[in-house]
Order: sequence, then structure tokens, then C-alpha cells
Amino acid sequence: MPSTENPGTRSTRATIADALSTGWSDSSERAELHYVSGKGGTGKTTVATSLALALASTGKRVLLVEVEERQGIARTFDREPLPYSEELVARVDGGGKVFALAIDIEAAMLDYLDTFYRLGVVGKVMKSVGAIEFATTIAPGLKDVLLTGKIYEVVTREHAKREVVYDAVVVDAPPTGRIGKFLDVTTAMADLAGGGGPIRRQAEAVSELVHSPRTVVHLVTLLESLPVQETLEAIDELKSHGLRVGQVIINRAETRHLDDEALGRIAEEDIDAESVRAGLEETGVEVDDEGFQGLLVQAIEHARVARGQLRAGETLTSAACPTLVLPALPHGVEVADLYDLASALVDQGVH
Repeated sequence: MPSTENPGTRSTRATIADALSTGWSDSSERAELHYVSGKGGTGKTTVATSLALALASTGKRVLLVEVEERQGIARTFDREPLPYSEELVARVDGGGKVFALAIDIEAAMLDYLDTFYRLGVVGKVMKSVGAIEFATTIAPGLKDVLLTGKIYEVVTREHAKREVVYDAVVVDAPPTGRIGKFLDVTTAMADLAGGGGPIRRQAEAVSELVHSPRTVVHLVTLLESLPVQETLEAIDELKSHGLRVGQVIINRAETRHLDDEALGRIAEEDIDAESVRAGLEETGVEVDDEGFQGLLVQAIEHARVARGQLRAGETLTSAACPTLVLPALPHGVEVADLYDLASALVDQGVH
């Protein structure tokens, strides 16, 4: 499959939330395994992809992993669905490469059976009669064991296997409502397995990695009340499981057009319309009365949205977590925009 070459970057504009950025933290820099979670609709797949590109900007080999069988990474790169293999999807300036892997549950279970029980042929028979689908349906936690087990394999892979070894792995993880149980499933499995044996040993190894400084969980949020509240709850939940929160990544922050004083005033519909009209005339912009009223309404709406985001940001700071900020894009996200967002992350210290 063809790779996606860096199409170049376009400048990103300053946002109203830039002051909330604290930069790339030391714990995030030390980590090799980066889980990216967030409330549904906050853009975690876009952020995970941009983070992978940013990490690759220093020449690293980065693997971007998808676990929910949605083929979101393929759509993000505007390409065919990914197979159950590691595919090169992007090259970045400086020699870095981003590979992608969409984990297929049935294939992952066949790997598991072959690795721990040497049931390669038997496993394929089980697949043909639907036994694997049946097993993962009646035991939903089994899916998470397989997913986290596969991620463990790529993170701890050694050169001797003649496969690509990665400097960093970024996982487009389940949403915040499920991330705690997803990452801690192997701890529960180790407890259930009892005694020794391959299942317990594998579960303990995965749990150790997930709870070590090698792993962090980044949370994507919007500056709106519900996503911010869910982010704060997710931080508490992750900490209760002994998991490390890396960064809170504020996505789609409004572009800054006005200072805080002007935002507050215009949000209250306090606008000097004559001065605005005079300014338009001075710059040669011709607008009829209807168009002029429309501009004033847009300014008020922008100011109210921006003021709401600033207030949500104040709530978010109570968590005292390292924070990064990404701008809202006016036309949706295209492939070239991923590199813009990655550049914004690099500018805030991601490497």
C-alpha cells in the first residue's frame, strides 16, 4: 500500500486556550506506550494520529494502533481499510515513519492460542465453526485481554523476530467510559487465573507494563461542560486503578480574535456598531445593512462560545494535569490537517 508523504504544513492560528498549555511533561516524554482516550465525539482518533506524527518528527518509528474495529485510522488517512498487519501509513520530515495496525479480534485470538497453547490448526478449526466469536461474545472481557496482549507484544518486541521494533506506540483507545476497565482487565485476569501457567504469567506481564512509567493515558476533551466533567471523572478513575495520566489534550479550541475584555463585552451584546461600520469602510469592505447585522450576530455568537470555553478551561485546571491545546479547524480534518495538528503538538514540546 502506498504511504502518505508529508504534504507540508500550514500555519495554525492562536486559540483562546493557548495559555492553558503546559507543554509535554517529563512523564509523557519517558513513556513508550501512549493510550489516547476521551469522550465520544471529542476527536480522539484525530488526536491519536496527530500525536503519532508528532512523535515521529524526530526520526522515530511509531506504531498507531486501533482496537475498536472501526477502521477510523484508515478513514483519517483517506485510504483502504487496514488489514491485520502493520502497514506504513506516513513518512515525516526527519526520517520518521508511522505504521498502523487495526487489531482484528479473531486474528488476535488465533495468535494467542498459537503462542500459548500451540493450537494453530485447532484454532483455525475453531474459527471456521464460529467458536471464537462465541467465546468473545459470552466473555466480553476476553476481547480486552486479547487487545492489551497484542499491544504488549508490539511494545516489547525484540529485533530477533525480524519485525519492526517501535520507539513509541500510540493507541486509539476505548472512550473514557471504558478506559479504566479496559486497561486493568489483565490485573483481574491474573487474579482469576490463580497458580501459575501461561495465562497468569502473560496477564501479570501486561499489567506490569500498563502500570509502569512506560505507559501513560492521554485524555482528549473539548472545552464544553460535559466533556470536561467526563475528563475529570476519568482522571479520578485512572488514578484509582494506579494508572498514569499523561496529558489532557484540549481539542478544537476556538481561534482567538479578541482579548478577554472584548470577549466578555461582546458576549453581552455591548458592541459599538458605528465604530465597527467605520472600520469596515476604512478597510474598503462594503457590506449592506443585512450583511452588517449578520456580522454583528456572528461576533456575538463567537464571543459567547469563546467565553464558555474559557470558563470550561478554568474548571479543567482544577485537575492540575499537564495540558496541550489543538485549534479548531474551520473545514473539518483532511490529511494535510493532521500534519498541521502534529506541528502544533511539536511546538508545545512533543517529541
